[in-house]
Amino acid sequence: MTQDFTLRHVALLLPFLFWNVAVAHPGKVNAEGCHTNRKTGEYHCHEGHSKASTESTVVQQQATPQTLSAATPAHNLPSGDILKLDYDGFTVWLDCKERAAIKFRYNAQRDSGNLKRYDKFELDPNVSASCQQFTSKAYGNGYDRGHQVPANHLDASANAIHQSNDMTNILPQTSQMNRGAWLLTEEIIECYRDIDDLLVLGGVVWGNDTSNDIFVSSHGVRTPDYFYKVIVRGTGADERAIAWVVPNSTDATKRKLDRYLVSIDELEKLTGETFPVADYAKHEKPASSWLIPHGCNKS
Repeated sequence: MTQDFTLRHVALLLPFLFWNVAVAHPGKVNAEGCHTNRKTGEYHCHEGHSKASTESTVVQQQATPQTLSAATPAHNLPSGDILKLDYDGFTVWLDCKERAAIKFRYNAQRDSGNLKRYDKFELDPNVSASCQQFTSKAYGNGYDRGHQVPANHLDASANAIHQSNDMTNILPQTSQMNRGAWLLTEEIIECYRDIDDLLVLGGVVWGNDTSNDIFVSSHGVRTPDYFYKVIVRGTGADERAIAWVVPNSTDATKRKLDRYLVSIDELEKLTGETFPVADYAKHEKPASSWLIPHGCNKS
C-alpha cells in the first residue's frame, strides 16, 4: 500500500458528516471576524455576512437524515444510523452500520492528572448491541485494540479513562501503527497541551482494501485503511493547525510520521469533512511534525 497520501486517494474515501456548528461567543477573532471556540471545538464568525453562512450550515445538518441527537434512546436506534456519544471529556460519532466510531473530538488542556490506565476493555452498556462490536476480546493477528481517543489525555478522570476503553472508541490498528506513528501524534498532543489548549479532531478512512477486513465475523467491524487526526492550537491570527492521514499498516512507524502530513484543505477534499480551522490556516502544511519539546513529560 502506498504510504504517501495525496489527492489520488479521493476515490477510496467515504464522505463524512459535518461537524456541529456552535453559537458565537466572545474571544479573539481573526481579520475576518472569526475564531475557534475552544470549549465546543467549532470555528465561527461574528460578522453579519458570516453569520448567514453559519446558519446555512446548521440547516444542512438538520436535513441530514441519519444524524441523531445525544438524547435519542439507544434501544430505538435502527442499524445504519449515526449516534453521537458524549463521554466524559470526549465525543465520538458511532456509525451503527459499521459498528464503529467514524470520528472523534476532544479538547486537550493542561495535564492535571496522572491516573493509571484502565486495563479492561468493555462494550458500552448504554449502546444498542446492533450498533457496536460483538465482543471486547483482543483482535489478534498483529492488530491492537487501538484507541481513537487515548486514555493518557484523559488521565485527570478515572471515569473518562474507563470510558476510553469502551469498544465504541476502539478499532483494529496494526501494532506498528498503534505504537508507532499514531502514538507519536498522541505524544505531540501530550506535550503541547501544556503549552496551549488544543482542539483534537480525527476519524477513520475505510478505503477499499478488503484484505485486512479479517474481524468482520469475530467482531463485526471492518479494518480502516487509514486514520486521520487534526490538532488546532492558538486563537485569531495566531491559530495554527496540523493534520496527518496515517496508513493502518505495518510500515507506519514513528520515524515515518512526516510522510503522512497533509494540509487541512487537502484533508477536507479527501474526506468531504469540514474542519473548524480558520481559512488562512487551512492551506499550510508544515515541513515536519511538531517537535517534542525537550523535557516533556509524556506520562
